[in-house]
Amino acid sequence: MPDDPNWPRASEWLTGAHSPHPACRLAVLGAPLHLSSISPGRADLAPAAIRSILHRFSTYDLECNRDLGRIAATDRGDLTLADMTPADALGSLAAAVRDAGAHSNALVLLGGDNSITRPALHGMCADLSRAGLLTLDAHLDLRDLGAGLTNGNPVRALLADGLPGSQIAQIGIQPFANSRQYFDVAREAGVKVISTTEVRAMGIETAVSEALDRLDQDVDAIYVDLDLDVLDRAFAPATPGSRPGGLTPAEVRAAVRLCGAHPKVRVLDLVEIDPTKDVADATIFAAGLALLSFASGLLGRFGG
Repeated sequence: MPDDPNWPRASEWLTGAHSPHPACRLAVLGAPLHLSSISPGRADLAPAAIRSILHRFSTYDLECNRDLGRIAATDRGDLTLADMTPADALGSLAAAVRDAGAHSNALVLLGGDNSITRPALHGMCADLSRAGLLTLDAHLDLRDLGAGLTNGNPVRALLADGLPGSQIAQIGIQPFANSRQYFDVAREAGVKVISTTEVRAMGIETAVSEALDRLDQDVDAIYVDLDLDVLDRAFAPATPGSRPGGLTPAEVRAAVRLCGAHPKVRVLDLVEIDPTKDVADATIFAAGLALLSFASGLLGRFGG
């Protein structure tokens, strides 16, 4: 059956179907790093899977009355990182993020595992003293650096690089998914840690808004790291680190929409998906929804 011309698909939007007079510009870039994952898998396949699932979505955010056709989206393809370590990828990934940021109002990075966060944040803001990091993640990502860079220590590496701990906020941190020793690292560095229980008590919108407001006071640009294992495992079977009791896709949708709307948010990454482990495309659907919700927030930022 032919496509309905009155039901524009998000996949077509990503490949260039947008208004001739766009309100803003969004870049999408694949960053398939995966070789240093603590739980080996095929996160390098996630960028293609996320792009593919967009065929199942429309461009219309009914809740906000926004059509993404008013955003000029540019798919910049995938970087050739699948055979690189995080250390080797630092220069090329940082440069690609820097270039994409120069030609767009915001960038969505399709990981890959969580090791992309460190080099990408360096690309977003060369002066780490002026950068902020908001993570939506079940884990603190503060593992020791002694064994090298992995998807378990990008936040620890950024602290070592000079990112002030007071300019990091972590939302959705789960019990029994982190150690006391690494929580002590976060506390001593001044990282703001908000557990899933605290999120439920205050509501996701309040948790994210307060974290963004806190970061806004001290930084010029904010990086948002969305590890899909922040979701309850029922919604994210393709993430090796997800646990029962995590966030719902609706909460993540609301969170990233708020991030897209914030004037200092420059980059969102979507990481830690192994499509070979998915069930009914649940995790990929959640990632696609997050990408589009962030874009909706961006459109709202620019009056769409």
